[in-house]
Amino acid sequence: MKTLKNHTLIYDNECPMCNLYSKGFTKCGMLDEEGREAFTEITLRNKTLIDFNRAKNEIALIDHNRNEVVYGLDSLLLIIGNSFPVLEKTARMKPLYWFFKKLYSFVSYNRKQIIPSQKDHTERSCVPDFNLKYRVAYIGFVVIFSAYILSVFSGKLNLNLERNFVREFAVCLGQILWQTIFLKTYLKDKIWDYLGNMMTVSLIGTLLLIPALIISFTPVFYMIYFGIVILIMFLEHIRRCRILKLNFLPTISWILFRITALVIIILSTI
Repeated sequence: MKTLKNHTLIYDNECPMCNLYSKGFTKCGMLDEEGREAFTEITLRNKTLIDFNRAKNEIALIDHNRNEVVYGLDSLLLIIGNSFPVLEKTARMKPLYWFFKKLYSFVSYNRKQIIPSQKDHTERSCVPDFNLKYRVAYIGFVVIFSAYILSVFSGKLNLNLERNFVREFAVCLGQILWQTIFLKTYLKDKIWDYLGNMMTVSLIGTLLLIPALIISFTPVFYMIYFGIVILIMFLEHIRRCRILKLNFLPTISWILFRITALVIIILSTI
């Protein structure tokens, strides 16, 4: 690998994804061993060079030779392109660059809902600004993806349920509306953070269902497996509520909706 010398990547050390790929750059020699610096431990010199607020949304890469800074996707392409020029040129083609830039923003603005941290609420935390467009896009993506996987999985449960995307889509949307209506007064300004975390819980559950769809099993196995997935989601929902400093009310409401929806679906098959 060709090392991009005299550059410093300012990464979010409270974000496992950021920590992983920035460490990967130094381990494989694309950056110097000292080529990355934690946002919460940034030196005064580097802090004066970067746009501090922008660096919370887009990872900053400082060029110490020119005292210049690039952000977000451009910083990653600069590092990758130093070792793989063809990849950078390909990624900078207009349609691909537009797509990757949107994808980067999609992940960056939702990263604290994807993987939250207990330390996200301090003054020095690298917490991105709230972006309604990307939050709604994230929620919409999870709803569609989860509804599709659940519609496939529901046919395995021996509950006389046929594959029905619209039904599962309505359940996913209903969960969001239920939680929003019943918890809006309690959650107040945390409503969007909570909804983002709740959808990640749904995404985790959906991803856990996929392996069971690859190989055929008995209906009893699918019922037990589904119960285990629900338990994991329940525990994860509680953990995330604690991180958001919320009590058990959102989890109780979440479970009540799940039970209500399941009863309605079962009754509709009788």
